[in-house]
Amino acid sequence: MYMITPRLLLCAIPALGSILQGLGGHNASYSPLRPPAVPLAVRNPYNNVYAGDTASGKTLNSQTPKFWTFASVGWEGVVVVDDIAYEYLGSTNKDLPKETQYTSAVPLAVSFDSQASNFTFEAGPVTITASFLSPVTPKDVCRSSIPLSYLTTTVRSNDGEAHHIRFYSDVNSMWLGINKREELSWFLKKNTVTVNATSESSAVADDLFTWQQFRLTQMVFGEDSELPQWGDLAYTTSPSGAGSFSFECGESSSVRLAFLQNRTLSNNASSFTTDVGDHTPVFAFAHDFGVVSEQSVRYTVGSVQDPIIQFITDDGLAKLAPWWSKCYGDLYAMIRFHWEDHDAVQSIGNMFETQIKADIKDFYEGAEAQGYGNIARDIRHAPTNGTDQYGQHYIFDSANAYGYLEPSNWTGVSVPYISEAESYYSIIALSARQIMGAYVFAQDPNTTSQDPLIFQKEISSNGNVNTVDVLYPTSPFFLYANPNLLRYSLQPLYEYQEGKFYPNNYCIHDIGTHFPNATGHVDGADEYMPVEESANFIIMSYAYYKFTGDTAWLNSHYELLRQFAYYLMNFSLIPDKQLSTDDFAGTLLNQTNLAIKGIVSLQAMSYIAEVANSTADVENYATTAKSYYDQWEYLAIDPSHKHTTLAYQWRSSWGLLYNIYFDKLLNMGLVNESVYTMQSDWYPTVSQMYGIPLDNRAHYTKSDWQIWTAAACHNSTRRLFINSIAYWLNETVTEGAFSDFYELTGRGDYAEVAQFKARPVVGGHFALLALMKTGQRASAEGGDTSGSLFPKDSPQPLPVPDTPISPAQMGILTDEQKSYFKGEVTTLLASGD
Repeated sequence: MYMITPRLLLCAIPALGSILQGLGGHNASYSPLRPPAVPLAVRNPYNNVYAGDTASGKTLNSQTPKFWTFASVGWEGVVVVDDIAYEYLGSTNKDLPKETQYTSAVPLAVSFDSQASNFTFEAGPVTITASFLSPVTPKDVCRSSIPLSYLTTTVRSNDGEAHHIRFYSDVNSMWLGINKREELSWFLKKNTVTVNATSESSAVADDLFTWQQFRLTQMVFGEDSELPQWGDLAYTTSPSGAGSFSFECGESSSVRLAFLQNRTLSNNASSFTTDVGDHTPVFAFAHDFGVVSEQSVRYTVGSVQDPIIQFITDDGLAKLAPWWSKCYGDLYAMIRFHWEDHDAVQSIGNMFETQIKADIKDFYEGAEAQGYGNIARDIRHAPTNGTDQYGQHYIFDSANAYGYLEPSNWTGVSVPYISEAESYYSIIALSARQIMGAYVFAQDPNTTSQDPLIFQKEISSNGNVNTVDVLYPTSPFFLYANPNLLRYSLQPLYEYQEGKFYPNNYCIHDIGTHFPNATGHVDGADEYMPVEESANFIIMSYAYYKFTGDTAWLNSHYELLRQFAYYLMNFSLIPDKQLSTDDFAGTLLNQTNLAIKGIVSLQAMSYIAEVANSTADVENYATTAKSYYDQWEYLAIDPSHKHTTLAYQWRSSWGLLYNIYFDKLLNMGLVNESVYTMQSDWYPTVSQMYGIPLDNRAHYTKSDWQIWTAAACHNSTRRLFINSIAYWLNETVTEGAFSDFYELTGRGDYAEVAQFKARPVVGGHFALLALMKTGQRASAEGGDTSGSLFPKDSPQPLPVPDTPISPAQMGILTDEQKSYFKGEVTTLLASGD
């Protein structure tokens, strides 16, 4: 085990009163907590942009927005109030002459939920609100497949007077990874018509203007620094009733300085030359509304690829079209639909947000007081010693890395005076957009299929496609939000392996070394995780069935699942030296947690066999699972009976036993309740400031596995896990999107062995909500499954399961509707509305 060094101890715990200091000296407040980075435009692996590094006091207008890699992308926003220009988005203020009367708006507040991030600024006599909406609508796969996000900028007078209001915004070519004009091509579209080199900006209020920029040399399915080398960046707005609307492309400093000097743009849509300042090309819009007391402008932005995925099939390599093209037609029809859909999709997203809050409330009913407060504020005011709201005594010493301790036995206790429900909501709200931002939806090359295929990028770890042990931790989100998304994600893996491309008799690790090339591993040389992936695949397939009752789908894949089960019967009880999903920790022999996963999957396989009416297999799998489990207890539990070991009979070892989660979720009844209680009692004895280590080998942890583990613990231990993660989010010095892998000491930085960020595994944070969907609440502690809608030890699905969604329910437009949004017809018949 790594020792905590003096360097780590010296900076172990920041003072509680310092949490929100900095912020450019403006004391902007965050709600419900201060995330390490705030999502801006997060829709897929290429439209994945944040305002990061909040720990150092940076906010939306003190830095350039960042791609998930933390590479800068140019996105600028300015509001001119009377004669003074206020920057609210981006950080070019410092690069331009001071005489331009250009200043930064003063940040006041930042808030977020599962759908949007909202930034509020003071700009002299007005308030500016910038709302970034990337709606999470998991039941609607058509809307979920759209690669565009919204920015709505609103100005309101706060002095009772009307003011002359102008808006300016641009994006630069760094969204495509290009900073040289000669590598770029572009044009401006007015609806579907290309605007000439220099044009008048005459337009009606609902015209759409779209800057479309793309690489001059396209490399389809290629990436450079994780950015696509094919496709377009689309930036769209509408005149929206402005008295004057203008546009311009050019080199950055020149265009921005010209607007600040002239308060308008030149309507140049083609060539440009300049030798001033920053030479990165930008593509800008300007609106002048005259004297008003309130006004809004909307923009949409996104990186658009068509085709979207390369997938190996029985007929060779196929270039898959994006699902949105099936739903809406071509690029311009999709842009128009998305623009007009703003209010409707915002309403749908808000329904999902409301459902999340209601389900969290129901989960914690009776366990604690309800309500959604401000975690950042509550943490700041927590005293260092005393008794918390649950009657738990605690002490806290900021000079060490132990966190909050129970003074009579020195076990870890939850951060005091924070509602666990509020902490959990904060974690979920920050996770939702990040999850969906790792996926693209594609049309199945099987022309008879009416369902999309979903492809996942293993963001920031290695870029694999549909990594099985990344889908596995993500699966609680799918099971809660829409189990069909899990099926759509598993389907490419089934099609590839059932197509006989894969030579091994265990489950494949992934279907492509690097996204977006799902070209498989015909040599069988993918990352070697045979027990891990085979067990994951069986458990996820069975869980999908349990939540949907989709017997036909499960039966159609029985033979492949049977093949994996045969492998596990031979190799899961005593796992050879191999990797598990936590591959950064290296190989290990006789992994306790890996073995129980294999055993749980064999129990699941007995139920699958029952659904498939394979009587002999039922008995074989069930008997084997029970026998293996009894042997596992003997091998895995330390003789003190205080905890399981990390590896069989390694007495000084321990780890998070997160793989018993599905035993509880699906009410299998395989794992003895005494194991749940033993583990729940153990974790507080090894806790650190920001949670419980993944295992005894290092002082890092994984947030997804912590919440899986928390779901199988008693109330006080679960609270310790959940509140520690919220506390870490509020205090960490990590600068990028929500990291699932971080240090538990010092300042909660990235784990020393890898910097994980923006990964979809934060779907594992939905583990408690998935429990809630099965009827289990916080009152069902540890191995207790009281309230479960699943009968114990039974393959019976949910009484009212999630059913597959028809193409009509998915939101696929008719041909006439597609023509309307493309601009080919001006009206729709009543029957087509």
